Amino acid sequence: MAGGSQRVYKQRIKSTQSLKKMFRAQELIAASRIGKARARTAAATPYERAITRAVSAVATHSSTNHPLTSERDDTNRVAVLVIGADRGQAGAYSASLVRETEKLVAQLRAEGKEVSLYATGRRAIAFYRYRKRELAAEWSYGSENPQVDVATEVADTMLGAFLAPAEEGGVAELHVVYTQFVNMVTQRPRVVRMLPLEVVEGVAVPGEHQALPLYDFEPSPEVVLDALLPRYVRSRIFAFMLDAAASELAARQRAMHTATDNAEDLIRTYTRLANQARQADITQEISEIVSGADALAAS
Repeated sequence: MAGGSQRVYKQRIKSTQSLKKMFRAQELIAASRIGKARARTAAATPYERAITRAVSAVATHSSTNHPLTSERDDTNRVAVLVIGADRGQAGAYSASLVRETEKLVAQLRAEGKEVSLYATGRRAIAFYRYRKRELAAEWSYGSENPQVDVATEVADTMLGAFLAPAEEGGVAELHVVYTQFVNMVTQRPRVVRMLPLEVVEGVAVPGEHQALPLYDFEPSPEVVLDALLPRYVRSRIFAFMLDAAASELAARQRAMHTATDNAEDLIRTYTRLANQARQADITQEISEIVSGADALAAS
């Protein structure tokens, strides 16, 4: 029986060592990619701030009512875009994002609004498919390395939904749920209302409170807004995707590091139990030998 226990523990040690190697490899891959993801996020930030400042200037110094900045009262339908992950092994990353989305959906429905769901990333898509929840649109794009063309496609789809007539499925609001990268330890789900746009002077560029200069618009503020606002929405959604990518990689690195440590603990535990089983086997054999010798001596 003890010999059988030794074989069981050795098999468990071997399988756990294989898992440990896989966890360690995933941790190293995430660690090698997160630097690039953070660099892409940092590189996109100046452009995002510049276009936000430009939009703020136009919105502040013109009296134009643009469709993207105007509240709609012809429909109670709203859109919720979930920026999820394509892969798992990232701890509670996807679960936290879905939980925040479901909280938002419940809140919007409590306000009497009809919710249309849009999702990126296979994990979020699978969650809603499994529960037979209809998605208005979905994208699987490689969440660890988002591309501009995919962000543009997503943004244009959302813009189209917001600008569409009510009878064609138009929405009155667009909310985006993504994971904000705070640091390597903290990544938190965040909800942003993207449409209709709310650009407030003095808040567009964090840390800068100087007055915006006066502008002359050529050919007109309407044309400038028509060109700027879609670019603004595309840049923000791309920035959200970049932030989510860095968050996903940081969460995966931390989860795989924890899994590696747990595997090491299991290996130590199984090794100790295997040694105890081996010692019990040896003790039993010695007892059998002594008993046999005593029986021979007695006869």
